[in-house]
Amino acid sequence: MPSPGRCLVFTAALGVVCLPAAIAHKRPVFPSTNERARAIQALNRLTFGPRPGDVDRVMTIGVDKWIDQQLHPDSIDDQVLDSRLAQFRTLRMSPQELAKNFPPPAVIKQIANGKEGIPGGEDRRAIYESQLVKYREKKEEKTGSSDQPAMASSDVENKVPELLNKQPDARMQALLSMPAQDRSDLLALIKGNRREELVAGMSPEQRENVMAMYNPQQVVANELMQAKILRATYSERQLQEVMTDFWLNHFNVFIGKGADRYDLTSYERDVIRPHALGKFEDLLEATAKSPAMLFYLDNWLSVGPDSEFAQGIPRRPGRRRLPQQQARQKRQSGLNENYGRELMELHTLGVNGGYTQKDVTEVAKVFTGWTLREPRQGGGYFFDERKHEPGNKIVLGHKIKEGGEKEGHEVLHLLARNPSTAKFVCNKLAMRFVSDNPPPALVDRMAKTFLKKDGDIREVLKAMLDSPEFWAPEGYRAKVKTPLEFVVSSLRATRAEVNDATPLVRQLQSLGMPLYGAQPPTGYSMKAETWVSSSALLGRMNFAVHLAAGRIRGVQIASAESEMGTTAPDPERVLASLENSLLEGNVSKQTHDTIAGQLSDPKISQRRLDDPARAPDVSMIEGLLLGSPEFQRR
Repeated sequence: MPSPGRCLVFTAALGVVCLPAAIAHKRPVFPSTNERARAIQALNRLTFGPRPGDVDRVMTIGVDKWIDQQLHPDSIDDQVLDSRLAQFRTLRMSPQELAKNFPPPAVIKQIANGKEGIPGGEDRRAIYESQLVKYREKKEEKTGSSDQPAMASSDVENKVPELLNKQPDARMQALLSMPAQDRSDLLALIKGNRREELVAGMSPEQRENVMAMYNPQQVVANELMQAKILRATYSERQLQEVMTDFWLNHFNVFIGKGADRYDLTSYERDVIRPHALGKFEDLLEATAKSPAMLFYLDNWLSVGPDSEFAQGIPRRPGRRRLPQQQARQKRQSGLNENYGRELMELHTLGVNGGYTQKDVTEVAKVFTGWTLREPRQGGGYFFDERKHEPGNKIVLGHKIKEGGEKEGHEVLHLLARNPSTAKFVCNKLAMRFVSDNPPPALVDRMAKTFLKKDGDIREVLKAMLDSPEFWAPEGYRAKVKTPLEFVVSSLRATRAEVNDATPLVRQLQSLGMPLYGAQPPTGYSMKAETWVSSSALLGRMNFAVHLAAGRIRGVQIASAESEMGTTAPDPERVLASLENSLLEGNVSKQTHDTIAGQLSDPKISQRRLDDPARAPDVSMIEGLLLGSPEFQRR
């Protein structure tokens, strides 16, 4: 097995093919336009990457029939994925349930101040007590009033090996039976790999509860991120997952912003995925009412300047406002234009879509009153008439008559049917599936379908897939993979068995694409220029070599070496075999010659003068191909 630093040696050796220019500009020649070539193109574009044998399976079904199946995901059995996701309880919880079972800091503060009580249940109580201990320690640290020792006492330290030596159920019971302070002190001593020892053999629910004693918010985020990788890797409904990822990026929400840590699970599950291949207007309205979007773009705080709320008119005649109500109204007394601006600039019309600053202000007024109940505790959408700006509005030259919540629906309908929206959305779709700079004629045809079919996303994709541009030779491997696409396609190509996706989540962070981590509402770029640089490609090569060598914890890949037979394979034969299995043989002469030139290196050939038949390092050759320019394109 190669040493940890060896990938750097081979990266340097492959400097010619790892140059950004090689990734950005050079592509293999498009194979002859036969059914196999169409299958390869379809798999590269409509999935997160082909698995070994996928091309033959698609050809057996027929490319067009396979595409039709992907366009109708409900017809595809996905039970294997469902069984993998069953371990993550948070994926099935509402935001309110998440906040209750995995309390955020705001809830812990309320309990610490005596405004709420700890809910029942032994496991849940232990989670709350652990967070209360941390909250009080932080508070005491700030005030300098802590009477606790800086380190846990020796008797608590001595309990660590004793605890880790217990059976899983006994381990859990021992934790639950400890006093809250002792439990907190003990958990503080169990770090890194020993945390894996702590939860080893426990049920998924027990693991969740133990990890929630450390950080309940992280449990919610980690399970969402792991699920994203598992869905992209194992779902048979690949086009639905690709489109879900596309719309999550189009209607971006940042997981690091307060309540969105708890709202994003529902946002992806209930808002994005069900509408990924449906009507754009339905998707647009679902995002507008989503707690995740309302919180992310602060629309839940937007108040009409002339509304009853802003004027200080009590909800009921004659009812006096309490001081805390007055303070809250002072905080929430302004018009917030964030959502109105991004709705037109990023979600619908595009930056050159023909709207003005006046339109932004008018749209912001329309959506006043679209707010949330207790967002930090998982509260949902409701329309507050008292915060809504009264009067008529003018949006894009259209008069929006005063009508409360109905005004918002009218504006969403107006924007969803606008030709600028059709062109903007279709250009982004073509950018994702065809080219960084899609042909204008293709975008125009897709936009016509968008308008004719009332924004039916499935019909728009059909129009794209029926176009000659999608299948044109110049489009073959014309797209550089994003870090997510690169990592997942590597897992699929190597038939990886992912037992713990957390290390892969960290890999994506190091590659510059943390999941749900785009802070600006623009989301992540789909263009090559964002992802192609020497340092980025070095990171990708390191990942590829470590993956092939089995050095990523929680991930096991199918052994390419075992498929070479029992006799020591020839390095050239290994290279040819892997080129076929990973890249369908579509490797440029430059890449082939560069890797072939390294096969005599003892670090790859593993041959010695006294052992000329020793097997080559198959994993290293596989890693180099995964890091090649051809594999990094789709």
